[in-house]
Order: sequence, then structure tokens, then C-alpha cells
Amino acid sequence: MSLTKLSLSFYQDHDTLTLAQRLLGCELVHTTPEGRTAGIIVETEGYITGDPACHAYRRETKRNAAMFGPAGTLYVYQIYNHYHCINVVTGPAGVGEAVLIRALEPTDGIDLMAYRRNEAFKTGFARYRNNTIDGTTPEGFRNLCNGPGKLVIALGISRPEHNFSSLVTGPVSITPPVLDTFDMVTTTRIGITHGADLPYRYYIKGNRFVSKK
Repeated sequence: MSLTKLSLSFYQDHDTLTLAQRLLGCELVHTTPEGRTAGIIVETEGYITGDPACHAYRRETKRNAAMFGPAGTLYVYQIYNHYHCINVVTGPAGVGEAVLIRALEPTDGIDLMAYRRNEAFKTGFARYRNNTIDGTTPEGFRNLCNGPGKLVIALGISRPEHNFSSLVTGPVSITPPVLDTFDMVTTTRIGITHGADLPYRYYIKGNRFVSKK
């Protein structure tokens, strides 16, 4: 566990695809009155200018406005009417590039993560077999944050509260790497129809918390 946040220069000094790779092994952290939840970033996807899968591909809109903010901004968007995903905005303001955080290896606040996932299931916002999310069994633990929608629920991140927030000064932050010895897999992204052949997805090889090998 690290208490140090990545500096603003870290987000400013790397292009989007490089940042997508360098975020692997870092820890995503959210501290609330309920407690601290965190996980090591084990899977990311990059979205860049000219990429037909990028939300900023056509123009700036109300939905994607945070994506055009300065590097180090958090972009939160809704999918499938219920789930949310989080992105690290990259590049200078006005460009519209970002890195999607796809999966985490939970490190802190496991019980709180499981509670949030169960509460979300009860209100219809999460689907999970056996109608329960258990952070104490191996399979339950693995499933807490092994997907972009799951990790947002588990960490208590929301669009109204955290969209446009700064990863440097805001309540959600990323630490320097806590895991730095691993092999990285570079492959194509998941769940898209446009730009599906672009190798902009990165994950830690052999990590059991990756959403899909």
C-alpha cells in the first residue's frame, strides 16, 4: 500500500498509449467516510485521436466533456444504462484522449467492496451468479474488480461526484507502482465494434484478476 499520489507531471509527460502501459502495477485508491478501498491496476485500454472507438472521435459533447480536460482528470461515463466506467484523461486540454481502467487486483477494503457490490445487485445495477458477491472466497475475491463496471461499484465511484475530478487533488487517486516486476500482454480491446483490431489493450500476464485473457 502506497500513500503517495502520482504527480501531475506523470500524466502530462507520457502519451496515451505509454500511460496505459505505465499505469499497470499502480494502485487506484478511493477514500470515503465508509473507508478506504484500493486495487492494483492490472488491465487498461488506450483511446486516442483518430481512433473510431474513442468517445472523442467525432466532437466534444456534454457526455464526453471531461475527456477534453487536462491530463490527470477523471472521466466517468455510463454504459448499458446502469454501469459506469472510469478513464484517466491524457494529453493536453482540448485533445480528447484517455485510458480506460479495465480491472483491479483488490488490495484494501475488501469487505466494503463486497458490500457495495451486493447493494448494487439488490437495486438491479449488477448481475452476479448466485446473487451474492463474496470477498472471502477465492472466486468471489477474483470477481470483485475484474471488469470496468465492477471496479467502479466496488470503489464507490460515481459520475455525479467524480466526473471531471482531478486524480492529483481529488478524492480518487493513483499511486506510483506497487507492483513493478511483471510481463505485459499487448492485445486488442474488448466490447467494441469500431477499431477492434487496434492493439491498445494491456494487461499483466498471468494475473488472475484480468477481465479476459
